Amino acid sequence: MGETLLRLGKSHTQEAPGSLQVCTQFSSLLGLQRFETLSVLLACPMLSSVSFRPITQDDRQTVARHRYPELSELHPALATYAHWLTDALTQEIYRGWFHEKDGQIVAGIGLILLNWGPSKNDPSPLRARVVNVYTAPEIRREGLARSLLTHALEETHVLGIQTVSLGTSEMGQSLYEEFGFQFYASEMLRSRSKLSASAPEQ
Repeated sequence: MGETLLRLGKSHTQEAPGSLQVCTQFSSLLGLQRFETLSVLLACPMLSSVSFRPITQDDRQTVARHRYPELSELHPALATYAHWLTDALTQEIYRGWFHEKDGQIVAGIGLILLNWGPSKNDPSPLRARVVNVYTAPEIRREGLARSLLTHALEETHVLGIQTVSLGTSEMGQSLYEEFGFQFYASEMLRSRSKLSASAPEQ
């Protein structure tokens, strides 16, 4: 899974290792004169047959399943994440949306707001991370993830957020590049849990 980054705001271009040179002005990326989320995209036949709604506290288990689709329903990570969502939704540091078809959730996306602090290139103290992008396997590549991502990025615009990050698989890379995300290769990560798991037994 790769790490990608999008900066919104003033139009500029930059070259990142292993990525295309892209313009990161959000409105020009979408080809819109203003931010119109689903109205433009409803021309897609699949989108015309689905509904759209924000997630609620009742959706915590579903969001957890979207985050960890590979885990069994009894895995403790699911309960841990669902519990975290209780306060995150109340405090509005987590925002998410679903597409539904025939009463069933068929796609979802989440947005975590991070109080990162301003930087020399970004005066906004907030950053956002796109998470939990999910589309039911039988209706992938029908425009659902695209419409949800459009809405999530519009939300960051309303909040004045200029920097958005996400992790991507090879399957999702082309979609995110269309929106101006590019690989951001200068980060390093230290995880205590991974260090503990790799430590030799005494």
